Amino acid sequence: MNHPAVSYPREAGTPVSHLPFSPAVQVGDLIFVSGQASVDLTGKIVTDTFEGEFRRSIENLRAVLETSGSDLAHVVKTHNFVREPEDVAKFNELYREYFTAPYPARTTICKCLGSNLKFEMDCIAVPKTS
Repeated sequence: MNHPAVSYPREAGTPVSHLPFSPAVQVGDLIFVSGQASVDLTGKIVTDTFEGEFRRSIENLRAVLETSGSDLAHVVKTHNFVREPEDVAKFNELYREYFTAPYPARTTICKCLGSNLKFEMDCIAVPKTS
């Protein structure tokens, strides 16, 4: 039985983490992107408004996807972590700026982040060529 190839795409210019995980893992035609939060390229948390943290997280996600040969248009599933339930309406508004119908499958969980982050997102995507 042949197993699909596993790769760990990574390039300079994508955020790093000091935690033990890969930014992305590709297995066959699926790309699994680890949670992206409001961090700079060195992995330092950048606190901001909810909107600021959301946008920084999405741009980090975009950078990891591009390194992996994909983009936001090829995301098939997102997992979203919103610290405060009152930010969910703003989250939905911002989400529509980056994803269009038909939207990716999505799970959103609230009250799950520590006090140092307001938002985090991971995703599953396919390469642009698929």
